Amino acid sequence: MFHSSNSHRKPMFNIHTGFYCLAAILLQICVCSQFSVPSSHYFTEDPGAFPVASNGEPFPWQELRLPNVVIPLHYDLFVHPNLTSLDFVASEKIEVLVSNATQFIILHSKDLEITNATLQSEEDSRYMKSGKELKVLSYPAHQQIALLVPEKLTPHLKYYVAIDFQAKLADGFKGFYKSTYRTLGGETRILAVTDFEPTQARMAFPCFDEPLFKANFSIKIRRESRHTALSNMPKVKTIELEGGLLEDHFETTVKMSTYLVAYIVCDFHSVSGITSSGVKVSIYASPDKRNQTHYALQASLKLLDFYEKYFDINYPLPKLDLIAIPDFASGAMENWGLITYRETSLLFDPKTSSASDKLWVTKVIAHELAHQWFGNLVTMEWWNDIWLNEGFANYMELIAVNATYPELQFDDHFLNVCFEVITKDSLNSSRPISKPAETPTQIQEMFDEVSYNKGACILNMLKDFLGEEKFQKGIIQYLKKFSYRNAKNDDLWSSLSNSCLESDFTSGGVCHSDPKMTSNMLTFLGENAEVKEMMTTWTLQKGIPLLVVKQDGHSLRLQQERFLQGVFQEDPEWRALQERYLWHIPLTYSTSSSNVIHRHILKSKTDTLDLPEKTSWVKFNVDSNGYYIVHYEGHGWDQLITQLNQNHTLLRPKDRIGLIHDVFQLVGAGRLTLDKALDMTHYLQHETSSPALLKGLSYLELFYHMMDRRNISDISENLKHYLLQYFKPVIDRQSWSDEGSVWDRMLRSALLKLACDLNHAPCIQKAAELFSQWMESSGKLNIPTDVLKIVYSVGAQTTTGWNYLLELYELSMSSAEKNKILYALSTSKHQEKLQKLLELGMEGKVIKTQDLAALLHAIARRPKGQQLAWDFVRENWTHLLKKFDLGSFAIRIIISGTTSHFSSKDKLQE
Repeated sequence: MFHSSNSHRKPMFNIHTGFYCLAAILLQICVCSQFSVPSSHYFTEDPGAFPVASNGEPFPWQELRLPNVVIPLHYDLFVHPNLTSLDFVASEKIEVLVSNATQFIILHSKDLEITNATLQSEEDSRYMKSGKELKVLSYPAHQQIALLVPEKLTPHLKYYVAIDFQAKLADGFKGFYKSTYRTLGGETRILAVTDFEPTQARMAFPCFDEPLFKANFSIKIRRESRHTALSNMPKVKTIELEGGLLEDHFETTVKMSTYLVAYIVCDFHSVSGITSSGVKVSIYASPDKRNQTHYALQASLKLLDFYEKYFDINYPLPKLDLIAIPDFASGAMENWGLITYRETSLLFDPKTSSASDKLWVTKVIAHELAHQWFGNLVTMEWWNDIWLNEGFANYMELIAVNATYPELQFDDHFLNVCFEVITKDSLNSSRPISKPAETPTQIQEMFDEVSYNKGACILNMLKDFLGEEKFQKGIIQYLKKFSYRNAKNDDLWSSLSNSCLESDFTSGGVCHSDPKMTSNMLTFLGENAEVKEMMTTWTLQKGIPLLVVKQDGHSLRLQQERFLQGVFQEDPEWRALQERYLWHIPLTYSTSSSNVIHRHILKSKTDTLDLPEKTSWVKFNVDSNGYYIVHYEGHGWDQLITQLNQNHTLLRPKDRIGLIHDVFQLVGAGRLTLDKALDMTHYLQHETSSPALLKGLSYLELFYHMMDRRNISDISENLKHYLLQYFKPVIDRQSWSDEGSVWDRMLRSALLKLACDLNHAPCIQKAAELFSQWMESSGKLNIPTDVLKIVYSVGAQTTTGWNYLLELYELSMSSAEKNKILYALSTSKHQEKLQKLLELGMEGKVIKTQDLAALLHAIARRPKGQQLAWDFVRENWTHLLKKFDLGSFAIRIIISGTTSHFSSKDKLQE
């Protein structure tokens, strides 16, 4: 799954009480489960110990997790949605294997009305005997149902469970839900779409809704002739029924988890192409948006080809559909063979999509395609390790986009992935990458920056340490070994430690390591346990290390501690929050005297390194590949600042970005003065790297907005004057065009936006002029995409401009343009206009509910909107929870978006 953030958009394993593999040899099947079921859990023991079902009878199961006595093998699922009455009727037949004698079958089911349930033994089925009626008990608190069987099921036999059920199409964004879109002619049309991750397949059909219960699915969908039905697999045939209805039968899927099942009924159009290995790839969108699907098709074909080669495993299905859904909660969802996207994450409109929009679409496609292997082919055993799916998909964006679209210079973008999560991870409220999660809300909360971004960053650090070749071999081994199965943290570490493939072994049975690896690393990798030992320090404890470096002549004194924001060294709780935190940090460093990258693993609290020669500065964390912050005590910072001012090009571009990031983080943590950070930014007027310039600017802008919001006018005026004067040469150099590399274009957008935000007269004048010309042309004039947002924002400051933009928002067929217009509308200084936007977002017709979180975030960023957004959230909290699940990404964006700009004690109290 991909989360869209607004910018674009386990200490204990003992809950797994065992790992049983029941081999039914005759069936040639191995059924694995990570939890065993003690016999005391059986209904026959003590009914009083059990929960009460909705009809008042005892419910025979009390755990949140399902028992493993009945294992699903195959689902035959039939679904008939009615897009007029907005409900569906359905039936299923589940083939199950019984591992222990039992008198009940527990499944997940949520908000489904079950009308009938029967059971057939394999023998009954063979002789066409009708099934036995089953009593159904429901326990909504655990989203479970119990099917009570007339006589005990026999171990090692197969049975067939048939269930008829019905429900309304869901209102939100989960389960089997309705979505709507407007045609160019103004007609509203409806589609029915699924979104099941992590625990919502149970809202669409009764099932064993846990990732470990993999099965095959055969799906049939009934529809009207004006609609198309799509599912994970290609269509085998369509049967015509009475009354003009059609029934589509789809090929049986490969073995997979329930959260990856998908089906959609819509009237969309598509464009298609074939990969070099013969996979048919199609991009679907509503009919009026078909012309925005071409870039996604080109990118998907390229990326799928790349992944097949990189993983050395062919994409396992015959086709892959990517579809743009008008109402979608996250950025995208990796359903096997039918990936669903928010429109902004898949569609690219050359007239209104900017350079950063193109980067976004490419990275989201790369993320979801990586999941077809990481997550779909090999799935985590349980949601505590969701980072194995999401961290890997985020990391593979870096590898894949670099290889297929080098001109997008994704490397530099990846640094921000790590910088974003460091901000959260340096708070005491962070969490370990892998941690227990049991309830649906706890599971939902695992889909956050820690799983996605930190997961990706520690993998990138490990790749940098092991070397690209060894890392890739380890990944291939992991994917081949666990294909169509489930894995956990340790399985990955052992594959990466022992990444010799069969082809690497010499005739003597010895695997030769990469000759380019340094002896230090070979010593480190002498034992397989070492990778695991190192990486568990990053996955099982929360937070980020701070490396404190002090140079003393020829030696470097190193010390590691936990980096904390909001708790200072003089605070009484400081020491307790530092205790027991220790990382194995793979350090890299370079010095003024040579270009060599030195490596060292810091496994203790303190250490000393000897420098071979005298050096005027030392820089740790080369290219910012490590997940740690560095503080140079003594003269360390001054030496680096002097070098930047004399000749910044002696330090690598990514090292300069890393220094700017670290210095401001240390100011926030009270370890450095703001003066020191501002000294560091002095050299920026000579900076030649757009990403480094952007990073410096973003921190200076952050300080300006903080002062502006706090109404500290003298400081904010001084800062504004400083920014405009200091960066005047680079601002004046910007053309109002779409020329240059991706980073030149992103720098242009950022600089001109900053200049107009600071009321720089030439910027306001140019933007207002373009806006007037554009309005006079009735929106026909093509404004360069990189300055579109700026032009709209300046235009939105007049009542006429604001009203015109709101009208256009409703009519626009480009989600990239709608995003820019909505942002511009949110910059108004008039409270009543902002209030109107929030009401429209709540209502969900003109501004879709999916965009409400981003809208609140945008409004809260401005001094005039901050209190308004916060009051709105408090007043509408219960309504917001009805629209979005507690623990969902949208709710987290709403909370952080409306509160993250507060910076006073009374607001903290509130």
